[in-house]
Amino acid sequence: MSPPSAPASPAPSDPSSSPTRTPDCAIDFEGQSVPAVAGEPVAVALFASEVRVLSRSIKYHRPRTFFCLSGHCGACLMRIDGQPNVKACRALCRPSLQVERQNAFPSVGFDVLEAADFFFPRGMDHHTMFTSPRPLNVLMQKVVRELGGLGKLPDQAPPTLPAGERLRVDVVIVGGGPAGLAAATAIRRARPTASVLLVDEADRVGGSLLSWPGAGPGDGLRSAQRLENEARQAGVELRTSATALAWYPEDEGGLLAIDDHGHLVRVRAQRYIYATGGYETNLLFGNNDRPGILAARAVGLLLSRYGVMAGRRPVIVGQGAYAEALAQALGRAGAEVTHVDGERVRAVAAHGNTWVRRLDVEEGGQTRRLRCDLVAVAATPAPATDLPRQHGAQVLLTPAGGGFACQVREDGQTESPGVYACGDVCGYRGPAAAQEDGERVGRAVAASL
Repeated sequence: MSPPSAPASPAPSDPSSSPTRTPDCAIDFEGQSVPAVAGEPVAVALFASEVRVLSRSIKYHRPRTFFCLSGHCGACLMRIDGQPNVKACRALCRPSLQVERQNAFPSVGFDVLEAADFFFPRGMDHHTMFTSPRPLNVLMQKVVRELGGLGKLPDQAPPTLPAGERLRVDVVIVGGGPAGLAAATAIRRARPTASVLLVDEADRVGGSLLSWPGAGPGDGLRSAQRLENEARQAGVELRTSATALAWYPEDEGGLLAIDDHGHLVRVRAQRYIYATGGYETNLLFGNNDRPGILAARAVGLLLSRYGVMAGRRPVIVGQGAYAEALAQALGRAGAEVTHVDGERVRAVAAHGNTWVRRLDVEEGGQTRRLRCDLVAVAATPAPATDLPRQHGAQVLLTPAGGGFACQVREDGQTESPGVYACGDVCGYRGPAAAQEDGERVGRAVAASL
């Protein structure tokens, strides 16, 4: 599925017109100065400076770096400004930001607790390690806490979300991808007096379009900018870096709680639209958790939005329009790309400790080795149904759509009155089809007000 078409030239404010990364500040990474672009994610700045291992996993202490680059995999947790377990892909760079790796002893580069992965190759239940006599048990408790812990306590207690706004709007939309933006614009065009609030957890709206690589007028960044401009011109209120936390049904008919830059916002609306898209998923093969195995859309996001080349010898595993577009974009950038379709040629196992260096694949009963410095996994995203399910939507396992997808009527309404869903949360369909679905559901919602 191709991304939506875009104007022949980018808008004056379009940041995609210059893909070159030009650092303009520096962050403090464990006492070292790392060049960064103000406003880019910490994970991107570290990756661009060849910092590959960001943390260690719990229990087995395997090396970790980001996988999805969209805040959902939990593989890039770091200590930032004294706060543990902060997602490095969501924390934005600013001068003198303090960044540290965590969950290792004595360091992430040399973690003696990594021995757990060697001594328990078939897995372990660390709860069974408590023993007697008492002195030995005290020691084992400390070991277990180190194995199963995540970071250390913060330097200062994190602030609680201060009570902020209480909003009443006609429509609130969660998700600023092509479906959410199209729905918001359609509502305002059909009913100019309707108040429409759109919130997105990322620092910029655009969703899956931001990672869609391309050249010329068809690339995702320009399409995202066009949809954003149309929504703003239609009078939609857009709030980025605003995370919809939960739906609370017991509070005066229910409210949607939103973390807007550290402030709690309580929103009540006549209609709720969930355009939450999908989560990046991995494929099944040996050592698929090793650093250097990234979601294909994370690789595309690095290249298209941040101007960072993820690898010179990448292997793309998977098929479909996105895998093909990424292969072409990486090839244009000078990479030596190998494309494995995942069916005729199947990934078997990855090799490498702190970074992938080889992928074994099987073809026709024969195994061959592919030297590489990156594995980009192009799997079908799983519908992000957490919030709509909490709000009463029904889901159904839809393998072709990526997993459990929201079930909606023809007008996009779920089982819960006044609650709608559109786009990839109803089963993956790609940005162009998601935009069309959002427009259709937006018109239906406008008619229902």
